[in-house]
Amino acid sequence: MNICPKSRLLSQANLFRKIRLLLPSSRTFTALWAVGVLLLLAATSRIGLLRADGFPAADFQVFSASCFGPEEAAGADQPASGRLECRSDFENGSGVVERIDPEGGLIRLRPTEHKDRGWTCWWFVHVTGIQPGQLIRLEVTGGLGDWGKPDRASFSLDGKTWQHTPPGQRLKDRIVYQQKIDGPEAYFAWGPPFRLSDAERLLTEAATKRPWVQKFELCRSREGRSVPALRIAEPGPPEPERFGVWIIARQHAWESGSSWVAWGLIDWLLSEEPAAQQLRKKATLNLVPIMDVDNVCRGAGGKEQKPQDHNRDWSERPHWPEVHAVQSAIRQWDDQGRMDLFLDLHNPGPIDREPFFFIPPEEVLREPARQNLARFLEAAKAEITQPMRLADKPRTAGAKYDPRWERMSKSWVILHCRPHVVALCLETPWNTPHSTLDGYMAVGRALGRTIARYFQQNPRPGP
Repeated sequence: MNICPKSRLLSQANLFRKIRLLLPSSRTFTALWAVGVLLLLAATSRIGLLRADGFPAADFQVFSASCFGPEEAAGADQPASGRLECRSDFENGSGVVERIDPEGGLIRLRPTEHKDRGWTCWWFVHVTGIQPGQLIRLEVTGGLGDWGKPDRASFSLDGKTWQHTPPGQRLKDRIVYQQKIDGPEAYFAWGPPFRLSDAERLLTEAATKRPWVQKFELCRSREGRSVPALRIAEPGPPEPERFGVWIIARQHAWESGSSWVAWGLIDWLLSEEPAAQQLRKKATLNLVPIMDVDNVCRGAGGKEQKPQDHNRDWSERPHWPEVHAVQSAIRQWDDQGRMDLFLDLHNPGPIDREPFFFIPPEEVLREPARQNLARFLEAAKAEITQPMRLADKPRTAGAKYDPRWERMSKSWVILHCRPHVVALCLETPWNTPHSTLDGYMAVGRALGRTIARYFQQNPRPGP
């Protein structure tokens, strides 16, 4: 039985109609609820966000001093003055920030993990909101042991000029770097970064300086990026009489120092040094400063990525377009009798303090490759002396080093090219006081002088 008067029921009905007009529909409410859930998940870093370079971030890439958890998405505006923030939402950036203490200037981070994209050791972050003169304490944890924790970090005030911090303090599973910053912002990295945009810019500048320098596209990566390369060949003998040289770097994306060695070599080749002038007139040199461009842009390590990294992909059916492109070019040169020297530039392990060469197993070397290799190593020992001196002996990369040795670049070249061709891998250490832009480029210039000295004698067998 209804005990409410009819007039009261009508009044209540009218009131409910008015309230309903003010409330969202059930469909709208569901949509708003879903958006709220997504925002909540984003705030706890449980969904992937798009970074500025178009890659999904494994975690929020911006961390503010106002709390001990991420609170802003990548791509947000610059922080207000005095508000310490750390971000990695940019090309080649990497780093998940775990904590910021603005009073102590402490930033704790770990390298960003990219599933199936190789070792987790590379980190590169941009810190803003610094009080000029403030001491920043950067604490790096996680990652692949000491591979991600160099004795000294690299820092820059402008993202271009890089220096070392003082040696960090190791504390069990982490290392703490301290650096006074005389400015409102700074970049910190595992080592001096060399990004795809750096390669594009530097190779473009090189090609505009000399008419006999050509910037070209090696190929397109699996993710559609252009892989830039440089060809240096000053007019001289006809092509069949010129020596053929291929030099590649950065098959493992985290090894940024190898790209700076390549750039030091290019810088020397374009110089007015007599040996450089003579070399570029009698040789055609192709150089690729970054092979794994996708992982470099992503900020991933690349080493041991799936299905295999670039330097374990030198097979009859390579997975990576960059490997296939270099293989095809080398095959063509070798068929024409124009291939003579191959160099693959890398960075080694954290305990290595001297540059050294990896060479193929002696049993696969034929004559005159054995004599040519000995002559090249002798030239390298004479030239690579400062600031990092070449190790006394090379190391062999055969089955004992890696069962996949035949699928490594230098091995593939030796096994598929004419008997006189020399192929080596140069490892330049990244964990020394000289592992800087200047140090890496000095090794590159010395490598150029090594090549020039080597080609003072014709490596090809006589008729």
